[in-house]
Amino acid sequence: MSRRPTQPHGVCLRAVLVLAAVVIVGGCAFDGPMSTLVARSDLNHSILGVYKIILWATSIIGVLVFAILAVVLLRYRERPGAALPRQIHGHTTMEISWTIAPALILLIIAIPTIQVIFKTQSAAAPKNALEVTVRGWQWWWEFRYPSLDVVTANEVHLPVGRPVVFSLEGPDVIHSLWIPQLGGKRDVVPGRVNRITLTPEAPGEYWGQCAEFCGTSHANMMLRVIVQEPAAFDAWVATQKAPAPEPAGDAVAGKEVFARSACVGCHTIRGVSAGVLGPDLTHFASRALFGAGLWPTTVENVAAWVKDPPRLKPGSKMPNLHLSDADSTAVAAYLMGLK
Repeated sequence: MSRRPTQPHGVCLRAVLVLAAVVIVGGCAFDGPMSTLVARSDLNHSILGVYKIILWATSIIGVLVFAILAVVLLRYRERPGAALPRQIHGHTTMEISWTIAPALILLIIAIPTIQVIFKTQSAAAPKNALEVTVRGWQWWWEFRYPSLDVVTANEVHLPVGRPVVFSLEGPDVIHSLWIPQLGGKRDVVPGRVNRITLTPEAPGEYWGQCAEFCGTSHANMMLRVIVQEPAAFDAWVATQKAPAPEPAGDAVAGKEVFARSACVGCHTIRGVSAGVLGPDLTHFASRALFGAGLWPTTVENVAAWVKDPPRLKPGSKMPNLHLSDADSTAVAAYLMGLK
């Protein structure tokens, strides 16, 4: 009589439990690029302060509720032969208590919450604040510095320690600007100007994302915030204000292709074109990424983008101009020289 091999149910169960633990622990990181728990601005410190009050309040409530529940379950559990407990119909003191206590807790939470809301909605710009106009397009971000005469796309540079006022404008549909580590999530609404005021506290690179569904490529509408020391920021501004460099080598042919194609109707390159529908390309190659943060800025990636943008970014408003491989490579060489 043959004996059927036993199934290693215990081994499988342990493997599943280990895998589940790895997945759960892996999702517990708090310092990722899109974490709201890492404060890098005064605004985010204020918001996290409210979160901490709510966390402590709810934690204390949870501990008390479960402690009382445990006492009740142990002390008043049914026992063999025990008489029916005395029935209670209404208890005025308890009913008043559990009505007043939640109201007091909500009041404790509401006061700092309202204070932070009023702080984030303040219309008065701080002294010496840097003004940045943010325009959300399908599906990229435009940043304008009115006092500096600088325009860039999908990558905004800020000086550390200086207040910044973001004025949010929506030229097409509703978007939402969200930079988790710098705090705030504010809708970008057509026909209305919203504002976010904050002071970056630490140099670094901070990622942001459109947080309002805005169409096909909503998930691909990212941005980077580069916070720099004041001297480095001033150097960046000086570079951005300089005219576009003249092309050389293969880039000369690329400039000719750019000038005779539909590119000039959508994009601005100071001294070459003045389109307003697409990102300003005057210093395109100074940005490490393009396509709203999707692709590293390399000749190969830019050539592939110029040849067929919707293939690299679904729903891209930039059409396929059916350029040849040679023309796409020449345009890419031209754009990579715009630093």
